[in-house]
Amino acid sequence: MAEPARARAVLSTEDFKLIREAVLHYLKASEDQPESVKFSHLYHRLGSAMGR
Repeated sequence: MAEPARARAVLSTEDFKLIREAVLHYLKASEDQPESVKFSHLYHRLGSAMGR
């Protein structure tokens, strides 16, 4: 039986950096909004995924 194909990364490290930068920009622009907490958590998860 053949081995399953190896999974390929969907996003590169550079993609995570760009997305994290965009989320940080949004956080600064909307810090008084109730949903900013969700974006703050996303920002930190992206940092963890990148290995900071």
